[in-house]
Amino acid sequence: MMHIVKKAEISKTDNFKIRCIAILLSLLVLGMFLLVIKLNPIDVYAAIIDGSLGSTYSIKQTLIKAIPLIITSLGISIAFKMQFWNIGGEGQIVMGAFAASFFALKFPHMDKFPLLLLMFCAGILGGGLWALIAALLKGKWKTNETIVTLMLNYIALKFITYLQYGPWKDKRAMGFPKIPNFSPNATLPDVFGIHMGWIIAIILVILVYIFMKYTKKGYEIAVLGESEKTAIYAGIKIRKTMYIAIFLSGALCGIAGVIQASAVSRTLTAEVAGGAGFTAIIIAWLSALSAPIIVIVSILFAALLQGASFIQTAFGIPQAAAQLIQAVILFFVLGSEFFTRYKINFRTVNFQKKGGNKNE
Repeated sequence: MMHIVKKAEISKTDNFKIRCIAILLSLLVLGMFLLVIKLNPIDVYAAIIDGSLGSTYSIKQTLIKAIPLIITSLGISIAFKMQFWNIGGEGQIVMGAFAASFFALKFPHMDKFPLLLLMFCAGILGGGLWALIAALLKGKWKTNETIVTLMLNYIALKFITYLQYGPWKDKRAMGFPKIPNFSPNATLPDVFGIHMGWIIAIILVILVYIFMKYTKKGYEIAVLGESEKTAIYAGIKIRKTMYIAIFLSGALCGIAGVIQASAVSRTLTAEVAGGAGFTAIIIAWLSALSAPIIVIVSILFAALLQGASFIQTAFGIPQAAAQLIQAVILFFVLGSEFFTRYKINFRTVNFQKKGGNKNE
């Protein structure tokens, strides 16, 4: 008989070993899959690394993919630290991009720096207020934040689709449902060949780390996440702390939306988030809600995405097969979380029979 027991604690060495075993097992399973579709696993794995880190261009593309993952994961981690399950990063990215796009399209000829500053302020408010809806409903009526934030994603996406086909439709697009492109003044400049979103990401990682580790409000968020009763006993204002934390969570997602709309899409589309809001949930969880570790995991995840995209072209495999490779690796890595927290004990069971005792 198997008995699952929660581990008291696990050393960093054991944790690392479990992760490595999970990755090796995923590569073994994927190897069998690749052999079935008549591909050499070693060639495919080498191509994933080459496609994500093998050249200056591929490294830049990997970093570009990592930027929204880092910033969104930081936002998600603040909410998760308080055990507020914010599943709405996707919608908050979209609404941050929407708010920034309003000013980008309204004032295309404004000077670059003031316009970008205005766009970021709008994006912070757009993402923060969109997340705050779920916090207010939870504070007032104890609603389930997981369901509310998830549903708000679809409202945000459909709203942008409405704008594409309706009020913001580009009249010069010959009937194609798209929103006009941003002017050069509304696009982020490049720094070392990559848009300056990477500088913003680094600054935000440092700020979030300091906020969560060394400020009173960060401490209150952590205490509230551990125990609401303890937080009340310590004199922490529950609702106020929750509202501040969730606004910050959404605001960070909104910043990611501004960067994606301004530097990558250079317009507003329903695909501006690109799944980063959902991916950030996995990254935040794997990073144990630690800002520095979020950077590492986000880059590795972006490398996997970039590498999978590369092998799709290099080997002529369908998109579904490339996504399956990502999914299998994630499945094993996430599954390893179980073994970092629990262990399985095998017990002998005694069966009493008329003829005597028998152990099995």
